[in-house]
Amino acid sequence: MRALFIVNPKATTTTDRTREVILGALASELKMSVVETAYRDHARGLARQAAADGFELVLSLGGDGTVNEVVNGLLSTPEGLKRPRYAAIPGGSANVFIRALGVSGDPVEATGQVLAAIRSGREREVNLGRVTSDQDDRYFTFCAGFGWDADVVQQVEHERENGRKATPALYAEVAVKLFFGGDIRDPSLTVSTDGKVLEEVYFALVTNTTPWTYAGALPLQPTPASRFELGLDAFALTRSSYWLTGWVLSQMFLPKGLPARGDGYVTWHDQGSLRINSRHPRAFQIDGEYLGEREQVNFHSIPKALRIFC
Repeated sequence: MRALFIVNPKATTTTDRTREVILGALASELKMSVVETAYRDHARGLARQAAADGFELVLSLGGDGTVNEVVNGLLSTPEGLKRPRYAAIPGGSANVFIRALGVSGDPVEATGQVLAAIRSGREREVNLGRVTSDQDDRYFTFCAGFGWDADVVQQVEHERENGRKATPALYAEVAVKLFFGGDIRDPSLTVSTDGKVLEEVYFALVTNTTPWTYAGALPLQPTPASRFELGLDAFALTRSSYWLTGWVLSQMFLPKGLPARGDGYVTWHDQGSLRINSRHPRAFQIDGEYLGEREQVNFHSIPKALRIFC
């Protein structure tokens, strides 16, 4: 099988030695070409071109941002060409999409799982989310966020540009800082779904699976019923005080996740589409990648959009 292996050389949790082990294992069973990404969205262009270059399989080594770029590239395969299959090996700080699929967060162990799936032809078909706006037409694999969590993502990206690694500890540090000093108390958002409108929302998440993210080994589950095989779920914070918001966040760490109903928030389950508006530009992210500020974004569930070996 001809395979294109897209490697993010800045992947935060892999060393040169680990990458050599992974490359050796893959090359022993696949006819493989290896390309390292050099800039943002490079992986997207490489994945889009893969079919035209005759590749049957695209693999990636990187975090959720690399996965998102590859998925968007594959989904834009030119018409008339057979879209390559996909397999992902974790190399980031959270690896939410890969771990939600049941693949190990350890890159070497995950490589073994992926090769076993390729040998047996074991694939999984998953739904994706899609965001559209005046500035976007892009797929996401596990989550999109408006407000506080997007502010966290933006600040972490800034810290990485200044030389810090995107570790769970850094995310926690930034999240706490913005929790007390950011715009989490700004009720500018409106969520519209199923003909119903919810105004005065402080921040909102749209999920394609659970969890929303991980704090180290611990999953945070604001929408624990969310699944790759269903439509989109969503969470909206409707009251904002330090005590209440802290309590809501603490419930997300429970084994069963946040209850579907509770004080200070609203959730939706298995939605085909929804829309989020803001009275002024607010930070927006998908799959842990900051996209900039937005005032309106439409969300759609795309059934069986991606085939992946896992």
